[in-house]
Amino acid sequence: MTQTGGCHCGAVRYEVAGTPMHVALCHCADCRKAAGAPMVAWAMFAEDALRVTSGTARTRNSSGAALRSFCGDCGTGLFYRNADMLPGIVDIQAATFDDCDAFPAGLHIQIAERIGWMANAHELPAFERFPD
Repeated sequence: MTQTGGCHCGAVRYEVAGTPMHVALCHCADCRKAAGAPMVAWAMFAEDALRVTSGTARTRNSSGAALRSFCGDCGTGLFYRNADMLPGIVDIQAATFDDCDAFPAGLHIQIAERIGWMANAHELPAFERFPD
């Protein structure tokens, strides 16, 4: 199976072949700060399964051996690599796939750093669009 994806503005596009090793919702402070979100969904693949098909992602070292790649135009986070902890692996931000339902999350990770109110976020009132 091949899935495609890219950044918000379309400058960086990619494709990935196969099935992810896992898809996780990460609650670590580093992911939160990088994304400006309470958690980030990651789909983990072997590095050689990923091919950038257009554009060039910018990469910055966010902490230690952690490398985060993003679109230099719109800022969308795309890839995470850490050769020390995850050699040969690339994590792809799952919400950047064209079909976001292709790889549903199967677990939460780094909950030791989870924002307190995220533990019960699923209990909040929910609306199709905006509340009246």
